Order: sequence, then C-alpha cells, then structure tokens
Amino acid sequence: MSQAKLDAVDKVEILTLQDNYIEMTAMDNSAMVTRAMPLKDGEIRASILAEHGFSAIVKTTMGDKTKTMLFDFGFSENGAAQNAATLGVDMTEVEAVALSHGHSDHTGGMEKLTAMIGKRYIPFIVHPSVFVSPRYLKFGEDFKINFPKLTREMVKQAGLSTVESDKPYPLLNNTVLFLGEIPKQTDFEKGWPIVHCLKDGKEVWDAIEDDTSIVMNLKDKGLVILSGCAHAGIVNTVRYAMAVTGIDKIHAVMGGFHLSGPFFEPIIERTTEEIKKINPDFIIPTHCTGRKAIMAMEKQMSDQFILNMAGTKLTFA
Repeated sequence: MSQAKLDAVDKVEILTLQDNYIEMTAMDNSAMVTRAMPLKDGEIRASILAEHGFSAIVKTTMGDKTKTMLFDFGFSENGAAQNAATLGVDMTEVEAVALSHGHSDHTGGMEKLTAMIGKRYIPFIVHPSVFVSPRYLKFGEDFKINFPKLTREMVKQAGLSTVESDKPYPLLNNTVLFLGEIPKQTDFEKGWPIVHCLKDGKEVWDAIEDDTSIVMNLKDKGLVILSGCAHAGIVNTVRYAMAVTGIDKIHAVMGGFHLSGPFFEPIIERTTEEIKKINPDFIIPTHCTGRKAIMAMEKQMSDQFILNMAGTKLTFA
C-alpha cells in the first residue's frame, strides 16, 4: 500500500456542532474539554440542540497558521446551523468540507451551514458512492424506509465544488487526510445487514463504500481520527489510518462507531477489546455509538474515555 504523507501539526481542535447528547450542567471543563455555556447576554438562555446526527468544525494549527474545515452537516435542516450561531462560530473561516458518508443524519444541514460559510465553490470532498440512490433500510419485502437523496445538483446548488475520491485525499495544506474507501478486513465488522440500494436497477446490499473518516497527525502524540458513523468498522478504520499514514501511535479515536441496536450490540465487547489493544490516549465515542457501547468503553477504558456532547470543543495540543 502506498503511504500518504500527513504533516504533523501543533494543535487539533474539534468543535462538535451536532451530537446526540447534551448536558449543560456538566461543569467538567479542562485544558482539553470546553463545554458549551448556556449564557446569552449574561442570562441562562442559550440552548444547545442535541440530535441524532453529527457535524464538527475541525481546525489544525502549525506555528501561527490555523486552517479550518467542516466535517458533516448534521441531521435536521437547522440544528447544526443553530448551534453554530449560538456558539458564535465564524463559519466564514471554513476552507474545505468533507463528508463521512451520504446518509441523511450527516447531510441534512448542508444548505444552512454552507450559507453561513458564505463562499462559493469551496472544495467538498466525498467518496463517489455518497450519490448512490435510492438507498433504504429493508425490514421485509413490503417494508422499506428510504434515505433522502443527495445529488450532485444539490451540492452545486449549495455552492460547493465536489471533489470525488475513493482514495486518501489531503486537505488543509496536507494537515488533514480524508481516508477514502476503508477496506473491511476484521472478521467481526460485517456492516449493516438491512441497508440496501439499487444498482443498475437491481436491489443489492449496500456495503456503504462511501463510509470514511478524517485523520490528523499531532506532533509527537500520534494520529487523531474522526469518524462519522464508522460503517466500515471503527477498528478497520483505525488500522487503515495507521497503514496509510505509516504512523502507529494513536492519540485519539473519536466519532460515531455504530454499535447501537440489536445488529451491533453483539460486537461491542470485541470492538472494545480491539480498541484497547490499539491503546489510544483518548477514546471519544459519539453520535450512533449507542448507550451500551459508550458505557462499556467508559468502564473498560476509564482513563482514556471522554464524553462528547453537542457544543463541546476538544483541544489536542
């Protein structure tokens, strides 16, 4: 496998614009964790919305240069954008956008967030399969639930310039790596059995080839890996990031790990075991990881565990 060079950075900041959880009374701020404050004009009236979706602003800093990108758009039309406004985020700093995959809990807020960015035709990096349609959950021959469409035309309308890549693709002056398609190599991360799509008019199982993550290299600390849903499996994802970058030290693994519900709860234990072997400095399960998996990881990796929320900023330096 040819390796992609990823420049080391002094600091990585991940500000979550949307996640499934919020707890405004946590009061557990630290040098690394900054929680959203419920204050507006000195009064307790600034609410952060939690939704079943994910969106984050990612910043990399080298010396005195900071680069900014958006990763995913969240679920509803307004949720992530409203949180960005509440948090006072300057969205005009965004220089590039990457999408973890084409499902609606990551694409829903595209129009509102890109309007806040306010620039036309900034690069939007995606795997080509994000545009597969129709995609649906199949519970039986007579019961199917469709995912909303994402089209190239919708992206163009939103003012983004699509860059399609199934291979690793460098972003922000080579300080972020979009992983592209992630090989599925573990014997237990088998994907989601009920997702299907139509290809050439035929129904096929949807392997969600577009599922991907972004990776940063924190100087002397190792990789910071951010997934959307990790449909390819979070262990596959981390191992691929290591193989592609040639860096085997992992500082943080963050994102949705899709271990919720009856199809995935059986692999919580094994996933946690394999992550423990990788031994990241921090494990930060978000979004679709699910309550049981989050609790298992917190219990088994208590010193490495960070609870994420909508509105939380994590600073790795």
